[in-house]
Amino acid sequence: MTSLPAVLEFLLPWNFSPTALTVIGAAAVLYTVGVRRMPSRTSTGSRIAFYLGLALIYCALQTQWDFYAGHMFFVHRLQHLVLHDVGPFLLALSAPAPALACGLPDSLRLRLRRLGPALRGPARVIFDPWTATALFVGSLCLWVSPQIHFYAMVSNWLYTLMNWSVVLGDLPFWWLILDPRPRPPARLGQGIRILMLVLVMLPMILVGAVIGLSRHDLYPVYEICGRFFPLDAVTDQQIGGLIIWIPGSLLATVAALIALRRAMWQSEARESVRLSLDGADRRLRSSGRP
Repeated sequence: MTSLPAVLEFLLPWNFSPTALTVIGAAAVLYTVGVRRMPSRTSTGSRIAFYLGLALIYCALQTQWDFYAGHMFFVHRLQHLVLHDVGPFLLALSAPAPALACGLPDSLRLRLRRLGPALRGPARVIFDPWTATALFVGSLCLWVSPQIHFYAMVSNWLYTLMNWSVVLGDLPFWWLILDPRPRPPARLGQGIRILMLVLVMLPMILVGAVIGLSRHDLYPVYEICGRFFPLDAVTDQQIGGLIIWIPGSLLATVAALIALRRAMWQSEARESVRLSLDGADRRLRSSGRP
């Protein structure tokens, strides 16, 4: 059994980043304060999803996991499964925007309100469905390109850019996909969301298959860094390709099922409202009122 000190040692930052700790800590504090200030109760499931998403991103960025990810390709792909998919997915699933806004100090909230007109243009571009889809696919394909991956793994600043870009670049995509509101006020209907998921699943399957089925070493940087586990390069690479191929595609399938379920609920709600209005109209006519 793993001793408690060993677990605590694993959770300590491997490559300490004040930026990562500040951003993750500030998000946790704002959300906690905001949930307490919210006039309506935030569901337990939403709170679990938010804190779990933050915790997973912290673990992927700041714990000893980051060390092992630099020495095995499949561990690196597990790290990026969290940063690229699972972490942003859970954050978006929790729909934290109202709670985060309530958690802001009044003075800062007022300043952001004043900056609203200036921020609408960039937000419209970032949260455009095709821009968000391109960012999602691009952040995957760019960093698994063998030559770029080599330089990212041996350069501190490029490695940091890689990790942050997959988190921040994918949040808009998952935010649009998992927005619980119907359209409007949500930007997208459920049909467009499912189309976006199909468009990202195809490159994920293709990239995972190319890497997983390759018979020669595409990532010699791990041979240079030294593997901590006795796996040959091709096997390590094949497992990494399967991680891109199967869990990533499975998460997109789960998101599509969520979108389908919400579409059914919203359709039923609209039908219920229509039937209620029709019934009220018939009652008014039968009573002889105009």
